[in-house]
Amino acid sequence: MKKYLFLAVFALLLLNLPLVRTLSISNRKNLSERIYSREGARSGFVISYTHSVNKGRVHDFYLPKDDGELELFMTEFVSYGAGIPEPYETAGAEFHKTEKGYVISNLHRVLPNMVMAVGVIAEHSISVGKEAMEGMNFSEKNEYFLKNFFKPQTSLVFEVKRVSILKYLITRKL
Repeated sequence: MKKYLFLAVFALLLLNLPLVRTLSISNRKNLSERIYSREGARSGFVISYTHSVNKGRVHDFYLPKDDGELELFMTEFVSYGAGIPEPYETAGAEFHKTEKGYVISNLHRVLPNMVMAVGVIAEHSISVGKEAMEGMNFSEKNEYFLKNFFKPQTSLVFEVKRVSILKYLITRKL
């Protein structure tokens, strides 16, 4: 009997240890509303949206750093508009013209986390994993529209964090 009790307590403790590294996307005002992506915390993710001025699609590419920070390293867009970074704003940034539009790479903007709101018209989406991170070969594979997880105008926090196995298993995932 003691042996089973010990095993049950050990299993419960193990399930509650923060062992799973994930990309956590949570409602800033209601932290119980969240989704996780292990692939997003491993390989990175792309936030895409329709620009409010030029109506073109913008793709911002993020890499998780070892210390849990997020690095915006590249943006791809159809044409310039408000909020699109200028290459001269960041030392070492490179500007390229492509068949699809423009790319600014080597941005190296590091953030402890990222906060954004789910747009009403912007069609914010996230794509995770290696396929999404192929840079200029971005495709809509594994694209998840944030309005399918959170109400429009919800303020979201994106962060890399370790969570327990139990929390990971019972929380919605990408």
